[in-house]
This record gives sequence, structure tokens and C-alpha cells, in this order.
Amino acid sequence: MKISNKNILIQTVFTASLVLMNFGCKDKLDVGNPNAPTIDANVNTETGLISLAQGGVYINGFQEGDDWLGNSYFSLPWGYNELLADNVSADASNNQVATIGVPDYVIFDDGTKETNKAPSISILRTYNTRAATGAGNNATYYQWLNMYAMNNACNTVLSLVDNIPFSGDAASKIATVKAWCYWWKGYAYGSIGSMYYSGLILDEVGAKSSNYVLHDAILAKSDEYYNLAATTISGITSEGDYEAILGKLIPEFTQVGNGGVPTKEMWIRNINTMLARNLLVNKLSPFVNGNPAATITKSSTSVMTAADWNTVLTLSSKGIQKGDVVFTGRSTANNYFFSATGGTAASLTTGVNTSSTFKISERFVQNFKADDKRFTNNFSTATTYKNNFIFTTRYNIIDGGAGAAGVYVYGSKSVGAYELYIAGSYEENTLMMAEANIRLGNIAVGLGQIDLVRTYLGAGLAPVAGTGLTLAGAMTELVKERRVALIYRGLSFYDNRRWGRTYDITNGGGSYGNTVVTSAGVVNKNATINYNFLDYWDVPADESVLNPSTGAATMNPNF
Repeated sequence: MKISNKNILIQTVFTASLVLMNFGCKDKLDVGNPNAPTIDANVNTETGLISLAQGGVYINGFQEGDDWLGNSYFSLPWGYNELLADNVSADASNNQVATIGVPDYVIFDDGTKETNKAPSISILRTYNTRAATGAGNNATYYQWLNMYAMNNACNTVLSLVDNIPFSGDAASKIATVKAWCYWWKGYAYGSIGSMYYSGLILDEVGAKSSNYVLHDAILAKSDEYYNLAATTISGITSEGDYEAILGKLIPEFTQVGNGGVPTKEMWIRNINTMLARNLLVNKLSPFVNGNPAATITKSSTSVMTAADWNTVLTLSSKGIQKGDVVFTGRSTANNYFFSATGGTAASLTTGVNTSSTFKISERFVQNFKADDKRFTNNFSTATTYKNNFIFTTRYNIIDGGAGAAGVYVYGSKSVGAYELYIAGSYEENTLMMAEANIRLGNIAVGLGQIDLVRTYLGAGLAPVAGTGLTLAGAMTELVKERRVALIYRGLSFYDNRRWGRTYDITNGGGSYGNTVVTSAGVVNKNATINYNFLDYWDVPADESVLNPSTGAATMNPNF
């Protein structure tokens, strides 16, 4: 079941229609009058509400509207995240994927400079129009669409849940459904607040508002819902009814590997990880050209303080542990919310680089240390993709990996093989602890946590703890590991932003010491790249034009 959201405004005008979800609920749902479906008439049973709550997340949130490049939230919006992080490149014309990740200029090893004549900021703003959205060229549209559709779907479920007749311990079942909605509302607001300069707080079904608030307020609302979810979970008294409902809300085919039905304690640890993420990725912690004391002179956010680092450390210390169940996704042959071949940025990069939609970047590959088994198990040099700017690459992702036991696999196009991490993971949480410890002066502890992640992912590398690294050296290890461990998790751009790499060199940003291969085959090892990207995107025109702001600016004024 999904809630349709096809109106002119992405979210402020919402008309709900009820259709069956594709995850096997058809024979159980009381569909009422199929010629005049309404939420009230059709969702009046426990089974019907569960179907609505599941579809509002996995269809409205992760599939609805994402049928241009790939077929899910994890192929296009997350693809943009990897493009802006320079983990991948693209030459396809779809949705501006070939343009928004191109930096302003690059300076090669010999001092020559190549300039982009169509900078990313101008591309984003030129195509942030309603007409461009209709033509599939407005990159700002998709994440906003999916996350507000998810948010309003959860609002709808919350408006119904108290009036549904539940079997068993009704209070525990109702609380579980509410916690589900609070968790995903926290997720949606966190995604909006991490990507857009401003947004709307909409907590009632079909709510209308023109009171845009800055991204910090959106993130505060995300934190509020995550905390409400944790409080609600803690108050559930019937574990059996909790597990029964949650086991139906989470699609059965995703309950494998690291996915499944988390215990109450596990879910709360997932929440702590996401709270830590909200703080970490939305404040500056510059590490530019090997300098942990670098500063960015102009941005849309503030700098991490010692208090912030201590908060991240406290939250992540209570976050996801090794062996915890987390929220994952899997492809299926039919009736999927993402396909095996086109549903994730990982699958769109997997295979021969001359024919894959995304091409793995030389800047990503340079983060692997020598003898890292993750590299030898996942990347080949069978073909070279040549590009006239700086995106030539010698590397391909091996479909399904090369077969090394216990080594992480970066991409697969086989049905059900690739495990998509939708929210937090053990490795993300551990690396947040590591970074907080390093920044707080606990360098040996932080390095040990980096070692834990490398061991967990099968890297086979010698430990870095106890090697006497300085703050700069420890941060280098941390940055390299986050880059290679957390690709395709919807985090990479946010990391490069907070480390200062995406900002203009004149403002203290930029990326140094890069490997860049020219189309002529010249391998540069110390290239300087000036990305100069928007740090937080403008609100999409489909919202801002038809729903002008009476509050905060909808265009980022810092660029």
C-alpha cells in the first residue's frame, strides 16, 4: 500500500488515495469500495494499518517518483550524494548527474589549470524550475519529494492508529506503530535538514504551511521525533506484541543478514546512532590539506565544539553495537522497492566502467591503503573510462566481488545479494566514536576503533593503534576509512562538506593531494581540486514557487 502524492506542490497540498502495496498484503486488506477508496473507509483493521504504515515508508519514501535514473531513493538522491563527494562520476544526461558533481577547477601536478565552464552551483540553480522538474532535470526535487511524502504518510498513520481495533495487547501494538512513525519522521526530517538550506515542519495530515525554517530547526525536529520514538519504545510492555507488529512492518525479505526485527534495546541504540549522525554531519569539522585546525570562512553552518564532540561520543557509545539488527533493504525479482540492477547507487556503479551509469572515482580509490583486501576483492582495472575533464578512471567494481571470504562486497546486480544500509550501521557508529575520540585527544582509543571497523569489514590491514600517530595522522586514517567504509550510505557528501573539502579554496576549502588521470592517460598524484559546491541546497522550485516563504529564505544566501 502506498499513499499517492502527485499534487502540484510536493507536500503542502496533499490528497491521499489508497492503492495496494506490492509486498504481499493484497489478500488481507479490506479495500472497501474500490471505486471510491478513502483512508477512513479502507484502513479500519490492524492488517490494513500495518500495510499503510509499511507502504508509506518503503513506497512513498523510497520509491515514489524515483523512476528517472534508477528506480528508488537510493539510486538517484543517494547517487547525487556520491557524485558530490567525488566517489563516482557519470556521463549520462539524466537528471544532471553528469554536471552537478563537476568541480569548478583542477590544478594538475605540472601547475596547469582546467576550469569547468558550467559550475555546479549555476547548474543547480538554472535547472531548479518547475519546467526542469517536469523534464527530469531538477536535482533538488527528488530528496524533498520522497522525504516529505514519507513524513506525511506517517502523519496519516498516526491520525488513525488510536482508532484501530488491535488484537492482543493493544497498547503495546499501538505504541509500536507510533514508534515506527516517529522513527521515520525523524529520518525524513534528518534527511531534509542535512541537505536543504530550509524546510517545512509539517506534523498533521495534509498540513499547509509557508513558514519555512532553517535546516537547524528541521534537524531539531528530527531529534525530537527520534527521542519520542525511544521514549515510546521504552514504554512498551509486551515484547511479543512488539515483535509481532514490527515483524510485519519491516518487509520479510529484508529480514536477513544485518536486517531483521530489532529488540527494543537494539532499536534504541539505532536511534542513538542517528542522533549522533544528525549532529556530526551538520557542523563543520575542517580537515583540509592535512590540517586539523583548518577553518572555513563562509558557510551555512557552525563549527563543532568540544561539547558537540562529547555529545557525539556519548550518543555513539550508546549506539549500534556489533551484531545489532539494523534497518536494511534487499532487492527482489518482483514487487521490490528497489531493483537489483538499478535501485541503488552501488548497482549503478557495478560492472564495466565504460558501460556502467556511475564510474568509480580515482579519488575514492586513493583512500585504500596498500594490501587492503577490500580493494583487491572488489576492484579491477579491466577497462578504463576516459573523460575530457577529470573523471577518467582505471577502476571497475567487480560484480559480487572476487570471492574472498569475509571481505565486504561493494556492489552486486544479483537479486537479493547487495545489503543496503538504509539508516545507521555498526561501522558508521564505531567511526563516529573514533572521530570524536580523536578530536577530543583520545587518539589511541580512536585509532583502535578504526582498527575494529577494518577488521569487521575484512580489510586485513595492520593495526594503526599504538603506532604513535599525531592528530593529523589519526585524522588522515579516519577520513580514509570513512570514505571507503561508508560509500553508498547517503553520507559521503555530508562528510566532505563538514571536512571543508567542498567549499571554495578562497574560503579555506578545497581538496589536495588528489589522484587525477587525464583522458590522455597522464596520472597526476598531487592535483588540487576546487569543488565550490552549495553546502545546503535551495528548496526545490516545485515547492518554493507555488508556496512562497513567509519565514526563512528558500535559496541559500551564502552562495
